[in-house]
Amino acid sequence: MKKLLLILVLSITGATSYAQKSGDFEFGGNLGVNFSNLQVSSGGINNLSTDYTTSFNIAATGEYYFSDRWGIKGKLIFDQKGWGNGFFESSNGARVITDYKLSYLTLPLMANWHFGSERNWYINFGLYLGLLLDAETLDVKTNLPLIDAFNSTDVGLALGIGYKFPVNESTNLFFELDGQAGFTSVFKEATTSSRNNRSALNFGVLFSL
Repeated sequence: MKKLLLILVLSITGATSYAQKSGDFEFGGNLGVNFSNLQVSSGGINNLSTDYTTSFNIAATGEYYFSDRWGIKGKLIFDQKGWGNGFFESSNGARVITDYKLSYLTLPLMANWHFGSERNWYINFGLYLGLLLDAETLDVKTNLPLIDAFNSTDVGLALGIGYKFPVNESTNLFFELDGQAGFTSVFKEATTSSRNNRSALNFGVLFSL
């Protein structure tokens, strides 16, 4: 086991990058583990954060390079968000503690800066648009569609940092930590503003054209 870990570390740290150049295009995909909650505020002041919940994402990604350092990167993500230990108020006024899961189709568009002597590292930043696909509680069954209580779109800031290492001249594997911070409220009608907050650890593959 120790030998396998040593080989992996040496492969990552010692890999030579095939740096991209202006006009190149990369595409690929990734799987990731999501950690999400809500940031709740009133009057522009953050008052509390809900408990985190764990889910997943699966994404297709593409990047167009303007130089060996800069590119424009887009993603198409099936993105699960939500929060833990929230409450649901039934028609008779009873409150039930439950976890919420919101499924989005998320579209980030980001500037991507590649750095390091071999351009293996990158940082990206930009905006995302999330389209709500489904909403559910894990412990409560409702008669009315729960999705009707939530805004259909989620807009916010997208950030990420990652490292890629080559398999060959046209293929790279990558590890990535990315985050999303919502600007818009999750609920349609609420006295406070509740915004999505999501971070993810992703692993994927990229192919060069």
